[in-house]
Order: sequence, then structure tokens, then C-alpha cells
Amino acid sequence: MTPQEIAEKVGEQIGTSPWVEISQERINQFAEATGDHQFIHVNEEAAKMTPFGGTIAHGFLTLSMIPYLSAESDLPKPDGIKMAVNYGGNKTRFVNPVRSGKRIRGHWKLLEMTEKRPGQWQQTVEITIEIEGEDKPALICEWMTMFFV
Repeated sequence: MTPQEIAEKVGEQIGTSPWVEISQERINQFAEATGDHQFIHVNEEAAKMTPFGGTIAHGFLTLSMIPYLSAESDLPKPDGIKMAVNYGGNKTRFVNPVRSGKRIRGHWKLLEMTEKRPGQWQQTVEITIEIEGEDKPALICEWMTMFFV
């Protein structure tokens, strides 16, 4: 799909990822990688005593799943893409905690697709990370990616 064809989809849902489980092992690995060992993430017995009733994923773990979910999704990729880089986020809200063992998936809505210079496109999407079986999503963010074609 050309960048121009993708740009014609502004305002539309453009992709969904498969479901991915957020296991306690993944949460523990994230805690090790980041040094964030707060008990609500890694101590199952202590976390049972909280309003969450058990351990929950770090919000930043949920956010960090976006590249993986994106790669596994059915999002359209610009034809002839040489490289894509994260450009940043405008808004990120951690709406609902992801409990250990739950599955998440991403949904992308195209907000903007603009050619910044020849062969360089900036895409802005709204990403919603859904939690299987829950009414409220885990995360809603507005995110920008630069594509070089």
C-alpha cells in the first residue's frame, strides 16, 4: 500500500494484533530489565492483599508491548519502506491494570499521515490496548512513527 493510500484511511481503524498473554514470567523479566521490583508486580502473596487481588503488569510493560503487537498485527505497511522509527507519544493513559495471566491485543486508528519531506512520512495513530474480557482497556495512547520510503 502506498503512503498516499494509507493517508486516505485517516479516521479509520487500520489494524488489530493477535492476543498475547502477559504472564507472570514476562512481568518478572520486565522487573529485572528495568529494576522496578515493586511488590504489586512481583510478589504474588503480597499483591493478593491489594485491591488488584494479585500481581499486575507494569504500565510501561504494557506500553513496551506496542512494537511487538504492531509487528504481529495486520497494520498496512508503506510500500518500499526502508526504515521506521518511533517519533514519540503525545498522550498516554494507563486506564486499567493488566493482571498476570491476562491477554492483551492492540487496535490502531489512523489520526494523521503526512509527508514531511520527500520519502519521509509521519504517521500518528491512536493505539488502544484491550484486555480480554474487560470493559476498560489497559492503555490508550497517541503515537507517532516516521516512515522512510
